[in-house]
Amino acid sequence: MKRKFLAGLLACVTSLSLAQTRLYSPAQAHAHNDYEHTIPFWQAYDQQFGSIEADIYARNGQLYVAHDTADITPDRTLDALYIQPIVGKVKANKGKAYADADYTLQWLIDLKTPAALSLPLLVKALSAYPDVFGTGGPVQVVVSGNVPAPTQFGQFPNWLKFDGRPNITYTPEQLTHIGLISQDFTKYTRWNGKGLIVKKEREAIQAVVDQVHKQGKKIRFWATPDNINTWKSLMNLGVDFINTDNLAGLGRFLSTRQTAEYQEIKPAHPVYQPTYRNNDSRSRVKNVILLIGDGMGLTQIYAGLTGNRGDLNLARLLNIGFSKTSAADTYITDSAAGGTAMATGTKTNNRAIGVDATGALVPAIPVLIRKWNMPSGIISSGSVTDATPAVFYAHQPDRMFEREIASDFLRSPVPILIGGGYRYFQEQNVLDTLQQRGYQIGRKLSDLERMKPPFVMLDDSSVGPIHKGRPDFLVPALRKTMRELQTNSAGFFIMAEGAQIDYGGHVNDTRYVVQEMQDFDRAIGEAIKFADSNGETLVIVTADHETGGLSLLDGDVKRGYVDGNFSTNDHSGVMVPVFAYGPHSLDFRGVYENTEIQRKIMAILAKYHANAK
Repeated sequence: MKRKFLAGLLACVTSLSLAQTRLYSPAQAHAHNDYEHTIPFWQAYDQQFGSIEADIYARNGQLYVAHDTADITPDRTLDALYIQPIVGKVKANKGKAYADADYTLQWLIDLKTPAALSLPLLVKALSAYPDVFGTGGPVQVVVSGNVPAPTQFGQFPNWLKFDGRPNITYTPEQLTHIGLISQDFTKYTRWNGKGLIVKKEREAIQAVVDQVHKQGKKIRFWATPDNINTWKSLMNLGVDFINTDNLAGLGRFLSTRQTAEYQEIKPAHPVYQPTYRNNDSRSRVKNVILLIGDGMGLTQIYAGLTGNRGDLNLARLLNIGFSKTSAADTYITDSAAGGTAMATGTKTNNRAIGVDATGALVPAIPVLIRKWNMPSGIISSGSVTDATPAVFYAHQPDRMFEREIASDFLRSPVPILIGGGYRYFQEQNVLDTLQQRGYQIGRKLSDLERMKPPFVMLDDSSVGPIHKGRPDFLVPALRKTMRELQTNSAGFFIMAEGAQIDYGGHVNDTRYVVQEMQDFDRAIGEAIKFADSNGETLVIVTADHETGGLSLLDGDVKRGYVDGNFSTNDHSGVMVPVFAYGPHSLDFRGVYENTEIQRKIMAILAKYHANAK
């Protein structure tokens, strides 16, 4: 047992180490021709680039920064544009290149005039600051361009390194003077940065990268396309410094790598194989389970599927439609307006809870089905006073009125409420009133199994993010609710929300999104399994909107690896999918307004209860 534990621990450490070696940041960004930008040095430095390039000319005993001789001006000296700013920052940072980062700043200096003319001036200028540019200092100087012959490398101070080329064979001693190896990208490919580099060319580039790494050196290519697809492709090849003239773009891209990439290390969760019992029939529907993945668009689904190594319960469903999510007052909805549309069949303004665009109260499904003696359950992996669950029992002009939303539950017929938001119910003395009416009140997830309807279980400690330790919450909550309500002869309605897919989109965190999507999918599997057990349950899975404008730059289904790119930290206006399973699931095909979801549910239930009479 001990051996197995140690082997497992070693495997985890190894996988984490490999993931860390692949993680890029602005430390791998190279500001090509940095001096040509509006503010030389500072634009790249402020984004914590790991490498900055300056071209220099020697003239009349002075070093000037310029790309061509025609660009030389008296004020653009190497000392003014680079040496003094660098020295000043290192001093301010108490000996570090960056105050809050531990990596060395690589300063690539491209000699445009002969080495015999340029290098003595450069060595003299930099030798005045040995604590900055000297051996072991925070700035590594690498000389490129008109470098001396390798046989002359030893004539220069050890702190001065040279930019090598992969096609030159260096002796072991000469290699100690090499700080970087660079090459023209177009020597290997004419790729324009779109799609994939063809296999033969990609293999040639990979061979060069591997060769340089075997020498213990880092590699950079110049003349590369300059876009996200190229940056990602260079990262996949293991290139150490990403060349760019788009400082802001690459800076943003690399600064988000830690939250953009996610590698699933847990085994894939098992996926239930549906029987498709009554799936394409329009037989009677007794129960309806509405599962809302807050912020869940197609990309979130596919990211979850990739993280689960190629499969989801959701991917087993056959009847699929699309919901248009706009609110009454704007193209892009929030959860309040989107949820109200699905709960009441009425469009409303953003932020409004259970009211129409004029502010008039509109009844939600739990109230409308009370005439048929159908009970409801409301579940959320977030606070039940947040917009999506709130619209199924509350009526407020603004979602921020969470205390008033909690009080509205006193006018709701819902016998089961599970989620977070305890303080709002406690502050308004709602829980005391509910207890007087016969409700059981639970404060911990562990209370759930012993409770009997009507009950409210509010455990804020169990509705945090999965990556911060949330226990298995949504699945047991849904199981409990289905088990308690299935004994009702008139059927039931359940709304269960995977709330935190949305939260992950708002903070632009791929790991957050993938883990929450997988958790939501486990609940989907439970609902499908229940539907198969009786053949009279309709399961609908959809979203109120998409969050984050998520796209996938890369992924690997076998490894469970996802690389996401977000275009916003808010909602987007794209349509969201509607998956349906069970009798009448065919009714949810097509493209329609989000209000149609409620209308379809009510029409299907009305038909059942009309026939039941």
